[in-house]
Amino acid sequence: MQKIVTAGIICHQDKFLIAQRKHGKPQEYFWEFPGGKLEEGETLEQCLHRELWEEFHLDVNVGRFFMESAFDYETGSILLKVFWASCHSSDISWMDSHERVKWITPRELDKYEFAPADRPVAAALKTAF
Repeated sequence: MQKIVTAGIICHQDKFLIAQRKHGKPQEYFWEFPGGKLEEGETLEQCLHRELWEEFHLDVNVGRFFMESAFDYETGSILLKVFWASCHSSDISWMDSHERVKWITPRELDKYEFAPADRPVAAALKTAF
């Protein structure tokens, strides 16, 4: 069964947020666009908002849908639903969920190795700017 996962292209002052997956977790050290698994009864937008608050204490405004990307990992299949999002502050207090987080420009995308499901998103972002 395919899990639905949300992700955000979180924009703040011409940069957007990426997060590095934690050591010991699936796809460790790969970079990703932050988000998380859809819970029962949530809309995609509610899921993204909740996940970003839980993981980063980041209050975002979820915007329009950007794209989706599917990938079959060893741990299971996911369907990544990606939305534009904005926030008023770049201040982040992330818990234990990631190794690092960074605010980057679109030109910096090639410097990071993204998780397989996030790679099509990174490629599409390069052409969007």
